[in-house]
Amino acid sequence: MTVVLPDVTVGVLALQGAFSEHVQLLRAAAESLALKHEPAQQSQTRWSFVEIRTPEELARCDGLIIPGGESTAMSLVAARSGLLEPLRDFVKVLRKPTWGTCAGLILLAEAANRTKKGGQQLIGGLDVRVNRNHFGRQVESFQANLQLSFLGDSPDKSANEPYRCVFIRAPVVEKILPHRDGVQTEEESRDATVVAPSKAPGDQLAEKETTAQVEVMATLPAQTPALHANREHDDAGTEDIIAVRQGNVLGISFHPELTADPRIHVWWLGEVLKAVERRRQFDLVHRSAS
Repeated sequence: MTVVLPDVTVGVLALQGAFSEHVQLLRAAAESLALKHEPAQQSQTRWSFVEIRTPEELARCDGLIIPGGESTAMSLVAARSGLLEPLRDFVKVLRKPTWGTCAGLILLAEAANRTKKGGQQLIGGLDVRVNRNHFGRQVESFQANLQLSFLGDSPDKSANEPYRCVFIRAPVVEKILPHRDGVQTEEESRDATVVAPSKAPGDQLAEKETTAQVEVMATLPAQTPALHANREHDDAGTEDIIAVRQGNVLGISFHPELTADPRIHVWWLGEVLKAVERRRQFDLVHRSAS
């Protein structure tokens, strides 16, 4: 017997960057999820994947992807179109599942360096400082085949195969920050560093997400051969942090949307489903109590 769940809508911010590529991989991921079970036993979700350009479109979403591209351009267009504050509310007040790739990681950080004051606005949600363009210029882009351990939780049987990570003017997580209820004031005092504004969670479920610690999901050896000739690569440690998660927010340095591999999208859609179910159960309990 097929159980049809209510629709789940996932948006991709479509102001600039590789948004259409994410939509294509989301569709492939949904097809992959649908094939994991025998039809007679399948609980099939009806997915909707939409490009987001307005606050009204964002309000329909259960989850959101912020794609790779140019983070400064994205933030400027979002501010001019009245979308920046709704994005902050989506991520930090409603605490809905949000995933940022490359430029999206920068926008979702609570602090970003190598940034002129007033030249970049952040959404926030991840208690990290990111280092923009950490690996250098466009011509110094590279690829690395990495084992992503969190894909072991994916229903995809190929989860143990290396993932081809595409780095293009990519940021890294330079520092994991202590959680602050307000603005990251210590970061705000640093030169060439911008911070995200504070937003209070909207309810008890959202507040629980804010207390989650930053999890390091993937790292890249700092001595990766592709980086040896890169004079702009400067890291005191032995590994660069290239993927982090904190509660409802995921940020990664590379571009999975520029591959044909849907495994991260498959895994993330599973996380979206879990978050949607938690929200539904929370709302049901609170409606019953009232």
